[in-house]
Amino acid sequence: MLEIAENGRTWVLSGPTSSYAVHLTEQDELLHLHWGPAIALADAEELAARPLPGASSFESRLDGREEYPVEGGPRFARPALSVRTPERRGTEWTFERYDTEGDELRLRFRDGGLAITLHYRTRGDVVERWTTLDNDGAGPLELLRADSATWTLPEREGWRLSQLHGRWAAESRLVRSDLTYGEKVIGSRRGHTGHQHLPWVALDTDATEERGEVYGCALGWSGSWRLAVAQLPDARVQITGGAGYDDSGLLLLAPGESFTTPVFAGLWSDTGYGGASRTWHTYQRTYVIPDADRDRPVLYNSWEATQFDISEDQQEVLARRAAAVGVELFVVDDGWFGARTSDRAGLGDWTPNPDRFPAGLKPLADRVHALGMRFGLWVEPEMVNADSDLYRAHPDWVQYQEGRKRTEFRNQLVLNLAREDVQEYLWEQLDGLLSSAPIDYVKWDFNRCFTDAGWPGEAYPQRLWVDHVRALYGLLDRLREAHPGVAFESCSGGGGRIDLGIMSRTDQVWTSDNTDPLDRLAIQHGFSQIHPARVMAAWVTDSPNTQLNGRVSSLRFRFVSAMAGVLGVGGDLSEWTEEELAEARRWVDLYKEIRPLVQHGDLYRLRPPTGGLSAVQYVRGDETVVLALLQAQHYGEPLPALRLRGLDPTASYECLETGEVHRGAVLLHHGLRTGLHGDLDATVLRLRRI
Repeated sequence: MLEIAENGRTWVLSGPTSSYAVHLTEQDELLHLHWGPAIALADAEELAARPLPGASSFESRLDGREEYPVEGGPRFARPALSVRTPERRGTEWTFERYDTEGDELRLRFRDGGLAITLHYRTRGDVVERWTTLDNDGAGPLELLRADSATWTLPEREGWRLSQLHGRWAAESRLVRSDLTYGEKVIGSRRGHTGHQHLPWVALDTDATEERGEVYGCALGWSGSWRLAVAQLPDARVQITGGAGYDDSGLLLLAPGESFTTPVFAGLWSDTGYGGASRTWHTYQRTYVIPDADRDRPVLYNSWEATQFDISEDQQEVLARRAAAVGVELFVVDDGWFGARTSDRAGLGDWTPNPDRFPAGLKPLADRVHALGMRFGLWVEPEMVNADSDLYRAHPDWVQYQEGRKRTEFRNQLVLNLAREDVQEYLWEQLDGLLSSAPIDYVKWDFNRCFTDAGWPGEAYPQRLWVDHVRALYGLLDRLREAHPGVAFESCSGGGGRIDLGIMSRTDQVWTSDNTDPLDRLAIQHGFSQIHPARVMAAWVTDSPNTQLNGRVSSLRFRFVSAMAGVLGVGGDLSEWTEEELAEARRWVDLYKEIRPLVQHGDLYRLRPPTGGLSAVQYVRGDETVVLALLQAQHYGEPLPALRLRGLDPTASYECLETGEVHRGAVLLHHGLRTGLHGDLDATVLRLRRI
């Protein structure tokens, strides 16, 4: 809901429980008024009537209060917008007008030939903000920095910052720390979202999992990015974020050109970290993720079974075993194309290897379909091997610096997707591939960071950082439109490209290359702070875990850990015993029963994976399911009881595993004691309202 004051200078956007308000002064200063519990327009107008504190020669009255700080004038806080022309640098804007379209508010400003539009839209209790910059002048404008938004928090003491950090095979681990004076900057200078940080932060003063106020922000951008959380000298806190890592230059806008920033979304919740997470999850399932109301199928991926040593007959053997355990989607991973017998060759040549697939992919895809499964493929379109037909024909199509070495990671280079000829080549290759066989699913990988991000001969080569991402989005959009039945997964060596931008174009994401079920608990706990289980791919692989750490774990523990998201199987099924295959079938059948709750229900984190017992609960309608995993028991300590959440306190619930009937705020204890024994054990408990 949007409310506008009679004078057209105060605006209030409200969701079911929260409001966001801004005000324009007579001096065209756009001030932040309120972000928090729902307020009326009259409340916002009262806030707008309060005078700003006086300024001094050392402090600005605008810092910490301005809605979208620009570079220039009486400001010292970090600017969200920094513009350079041949004549000057900075912005001195004036307000032109506001307008609305549906539930979207647009505030329009101008500085000479630069038109600046601030966009606002509510999606439930999530506020979406972004900015459009139009060059209406006669000369070029350089955008040194163009952030999507700046968020202002209320005056409080003792702010605490939550963020997700990591590295390859250890992504999205949650850390909370006290916020101190100065700036905390996180981001990626790698050309993609990165394994090191997810573009999300949350702030609170005294919140718990289910109580207290939490403010959260998440950026929808899949390239380099930066979020800066600043506690200013007067203790006010602002969060500024957008595309690009530094201020060395983002884009050069010629006359008539424009740039629209990615969405920077924010929310306020008074129901703790868990309530904030559930709000994020509902927002993404409702407004971001394509076809989110559809169940994601149980998949099998052949990578860990075969790696590069694949053949059509061998894949069919795996497919038959996968179908026998109830798999619904069979995915052929790396090694099916070009001269791809190792990671040294073939990237860029997206045609089936004639020795491995003599008649192309269609015969295997048809047999997979005949087994009752969908068929999928792995691709890595943004990369190329030096040993490939594509690179031999077009060595200038990669990112490189003239006169410098071309750095190879994983024996590959990054294609310059900002080039229109590269975009057209990839469209022709991928459209042809998806038209050549009944392919239902594409795992889209991205296995190295930008290093030599140059573009010899281009007048403004640094634009490739932004234009690569815009071209990626355009290519995915074009493929989805041409092949509406194909689902896409975002992968980047695991969780290196997970953000709201890529999620708006893909059906699920590969959370981490780390499939160890114990390590996955912390990764999945962090991931759930912002993203829903509906997109979180999780595999059951072999034990010992030879890919990473050699840890031995039971099939039971591996399945329950992976059932917390979109279940997949990635072990070598040709080596599994008949007993293991039969047990796997039982777990897959159980997952299909609880899948609507896991993928579409409300998530409650009952106990974090900090040692001992961890548990997550999913609630949907009259049903709930608990996944409980026991990491270790020490000194004969008894298992703690779990108090469930999100249930009707006046109703009775039957535990399907034990037959026990519980009332109201359910305490599970008998089911845990009978289902968990010793280290690395797990159980699933289902309850239904009676």
